[in-house]
Amino acid sequence: KMTHTFSIDGMTCSGCATTVLKALKSVAHIQDVKIDLKESKAEVIMEQHVPLSQLQAALQPWPGYQILENNQSPNTRKSATDFWRDFSVWKRASLNTLNCLVGCSIGDFGMVIFLQAYYPATSMAIQMVLATIAGLITSIFLETILLHTREKFDWGLALQTAFGMSFISMITMELVMNATDFMMTGGKAAFGNPLYWTALLAAMGTGFLAPLPYNYYKLKKFNRACH
Repeated sequence: KMTHTFSIDGMTCSGCATTVLKALKSVAHIQDVKIDLKESKAEVIMEQHVPLSQLQAALQPWPGYQILENNQSPNTRKSATDFWRDFSVWKRASLNTLNCLVGCSIGDFGMVIFLQAYYPATSMAIQMVLATIAGLITSIFLETILLHTREKFDWGLALQTAFGMSFISMITMELVMNATDFMMTGGKAAFGNPLYWTALLAAMGTGFLAPLPYNYYKLKKFNRACH
């Protein structure tokens, strides 16, 4: 039995620590893992030697994490151009943003349809505020389910992590979606009008693109984004 200490780059919260812990413990011949979040380190107890490349491979689904020998420094001195050229991070950030878009859209457009069907006298300003709040709630709800089912977080940690996701990204998405919809349709859900469906697609498209660079940045630098 042997013990090695590694530096973990990109581990910034308890959710990150849990993800790294589970990923490393899933590697063959790893007996136990102890995470020091404050020092960004992992103490790995092995039954026999496990190469660093195998440990990094276990973290491959989360490209924001990098495991290094304890005496190495994270490779963070890349040029600004290189920073934005990581295809795997763009792919993951796009998936995270799409998940967020689905969650926001369900609550946002659902609230607009509900208000116009049952409370048509509601002012447009109030409709937009309520739609934004509903979108944030459903996005957090969906994220909690994804963290529980996909990342195997318990419900409490999943909800806490979902609340800790980037509200800047979600709010940006909501504001851009509502602004696009309002400019094209005046905020009215007219299902029989082809313009409504065109506006819906445009709103979702701009809602996806607006926070995507920010989500990439957060995922690349801190391994945090709207998932």
